[in-house]
Amino acid sequence: MPMIYLDHAATTPVDPAVVAAMLPYLQERFGNPSSIHSYGRQARAAVDDARDTVARCLGARSEEIYFTGGGTEADNTALIGVAEANADRGDHLITSAIEHHAVLDTCAHLEARGFRVTTLPVDEHGLVDPDDVRRAITDRTLLVSIMLANNEIGTVEPVAEIGRACREAGVLFHTDAVQAGGALPIDVEALRVDFLSLSAHKFYGPKGVGILYARRRTRWNNLLHGGGQERARRAGTENVPGIVGLATALALSAEKRESEAVRLTALRDRFIEAVLARVPRSRLNGHPTRRLPNNANLSLEGVEGEALLLNLDMMGIAASSGSACTSGSLEPSHVLRAIRVPAEAVQGSIRFSLGRSTTAEEVDHVVDAFAETAARLRAMSPLWQEAVECCPGGRCETD
Repeated sequence: MPMIYLDHAATTPVDPAVVAAMLPYLQERFGNPSSIHSYGRQARAAVDDARDTVARCLGARSEEIYFTGGGTEADNTALIGVAEANADRGDHLITSAIEHHAVLDTCAHLEARGFRVTTLPVDEHGLVDPDDVRRAITDRTLLVSIMLANNEIGTVEPVAEIGRACREAGVLFHTDAVQAGGALPIDVEALRVDFLSLSAHKFYGPKGVGILYARRRTRWNNLLHGGGQERARRAGTENVPGIVGLATALALSAEKRESEAVRLTALRDRFIEAVLARVPRSRLNGHPTRRLPNNANLSLEGVEGEALLLNLDMMGIAASSGSACTSGSLEPSHVLRAIRVPAEAVQGSIRFSLGRSTTAEEVDHVVDAFAETAARLRAMSPLWQEAVECCPGGRCETD
């Protein structure tokens, strides 16, 4: 069997239709959108059309869409831009313990500059309680930033209800929707967000391009300076091929989303149920049903996640230990710690994320390989032997 790719949460292959849409802007239509000659006008028209397409997909106005270099830049722009522009009104931001580091590290940066940050806890499934948001808001709160869906465990947050709480309090609301792009319906009005971040490579578009939705008449400062591009909001020559690719990929994802969500949810549940049945002392991380259609994050006792990944890779299966942005870190997942996964299970965690190419045959093959690999590694693990001897009937009562 060819290599099986189950790491779509890290990145997705570029759809052939997206490549076809981008190619002319890498070759004959290579102009700079700021140029006034015909080459420049061609490029400008492509960027304008792409902005209109993205706006339609998100239920936004074209003038509320800003193209960025990716989700991280969009997150940074929203948080730093709002904090700087509104420092005369307050100094407080609210986020959650399971946000992507693009948000958490930006909050830490703002704290070092004198802003205050409240980091809300989540429940055992990774859900933020909207009432916790309400209680945390003060008259000095400038912005709340809660992700739409978690990149590691797939839990989908009650963003619309949190947005309602922010509207009632007159506080701006940002959501990092990067992991939800292409997988969930995204309507900025229904979600009640003022800022929203997306990244093209999560929904079969190119890397290095994203969007920031910013509601009209909100106050925020630029992150990048040095040019008048993006209506003087984001300096730098536009990545025209990337922008065209992003818009094409988002529109294609919107067309396929409903049917693909049904298909992937069935495959995801088939995979989860089979693993939990065949691998002793395994557990699902994240909400059992309120999760992304393609996400299965599992923890095992008595085995290291990195060892699992390396063995699966040698068997032709690509998966992940969590966020691709922190895969080189020796620190345990902050998300799994936040949902109170036992320490021994955190080290044995692995994320499988399905995609458009995933088949039932592949899912069944991966289940077999995963169960076989877990059993083989556990047989060599003194930690597993200690766990079995300590609690032969299952998980220890002290967990």
